[in-house]
Amino acid sequence: MTALYDKNQRATLAFLLAGAVWFVVGTLYGLASAIDLVAPETFNNIPWLVFGRARAVHTNTVIFGFSANILIGCGLYYAHTLLKPRQWPVKLVWGAFILWNLAVLSGPFTFSFGISQGREYAEYIWLADVSIMLSMLLITAILAVAVRSREEETLYVSVWYFVGTFLWMLGVYSIGNVMWRPETGAMPGMVDSVLLWFYGHNLVGLLVTPLAVGLAYYVIPRVTQTKLYSYTLSQIGFWTLVLFYTHIGSHHILQTPIPNWLKVASVAHSGAMAIPVLTVLVNLWVTARGAGGRLLRDPAGRLVLAGTIWYLVTSVQGVVQSFPSVQRVTHLGNFNIGHAHIAVLGFGGYIALGGLWHILPYVARRRLWSRRLVNLQFGLVTLGLTGFLAVLTIAGLIQGQAWQNGEVVYRVLPEIFPYMALRAAFGLSIIAGAIIGLVNVWMTLRRGEPFDPAVEPRGLLP
Repeated sequence: MTALYDKNQRATLAFLLAGAVWFVVGTLYGLASAIDLVAPETFNNIPWLVFGRARAVHTNTVIFGFSANILIGCGLYYAHTLLKPRQWPVKLVWGAFILWNLAVLSGPFTFSFGISQGREYAEYIWLADVSIMLSMLLITAILAVAVRSREEETLYVSVWYFVGTFLWMLGVYSIGNVMWRPETGAMPGMVDSVLLWFYGHNLVGLLVTPLAVGLAYYVIPRVTQTKLYSYTLSQIGFWTLVLFYTHIGSHHILQTPIPNWLKVASVAHSGAMAIPVLTVLVNLWVTARGAGGRLLRDPAGRLVLAGTIWYLVTSVQGVVQSFPSVQRVTHLGNFNIGHAHIAVLGFGGYIALGGLWHILPYVARRRLWSRRLVNLQFGLVTLGLTGFLAVLTIAGLIQGQAWQNGEVVYRVLPEIFPYMALRAAFGLSIIAGAIIGLVNVWMTLRRGEPFDPAVEPRGLLP
């Protein structure tokens, strides 16, 4: 089996396989968290599964383990394919893979035993932070070598997004995790809140978003067999993302005593995010104009298209939620949890899965074992995520309205109990989708029909 693989792409394949595994692990920890909210006594004697520990494993594993692993693997594949570099340092790719996944692996082994830095989305201990930073440095070095030694003169927009991600995340990650203070990973007082939400929001905006958008720019034109509609729009989307996104995280702490100028800037630029979002979506959708049927019939294309729709939904939500009058009702309840799920799983996750099913056959040199299982995964994850959005939105509005009216927590909890039970039930659908996806990846590697991409460069496309 191994002999079939392109040696330059073995580490890329490792990223894709790891992402499929972490999707299962991350969602199982999510189920443990959901059960805790329905029946808190379930894990009373199992401290490593209580909500405060399981949730940190869930969020970090899904973001860094599932979404990021697959998006990075796909990015390395298309960077190599689009740039056609004369040099591709395979050992550095393996180094980046090992360092990245050691950090992800540390989550279940540290958070479960109460060892973390205790800051939301920044729980990794300092050594894991160092591991992620070194991994990003290696990927940056790999891309620098590839760009410098490329045979293809034009830098396609997907490469812009992929390279840009690691250039700015090196700064965002080190500052947001306060890495110069390894003993705490935090600053005192309100400064820490500002730094934390600068980091937490940019995890979605400057890690998941550019990796997902870059992948969508790669997959959609290939599946539809059309040229990108506008290179100019793609550049506007790229540069306005950098211009507006970096500092809007402070809209998460509008109800705190941070400087007013920071509140105004974060809200104003949250609204300005309509520019990069709409330019990206218009560009992608017009590119697919006249070939929508081809996109919908392709399992990978359908996932990426659905991911762009979730991108629109979560972006509209994000702008509306940034208004102080709306945030007073929505921010500190389940409404925001529903928003986070459609951002990470709906937008980033769907496009990652679409990229996985599109690129895996080219990396493994085997056709997909089962297109039906991809369709089944799409259905199960869509059922689960749509259900999540509905029940968490309703529960969040109940919580917000109750708090506005001064009701006490113990009276609100029974009101949202049915929604928490439904949340756990819909989570089972997402877990089933994750397991089916892992089975399909493994069976593709073991039993997929061999083919040679050099002979059939578009062998999987209609």
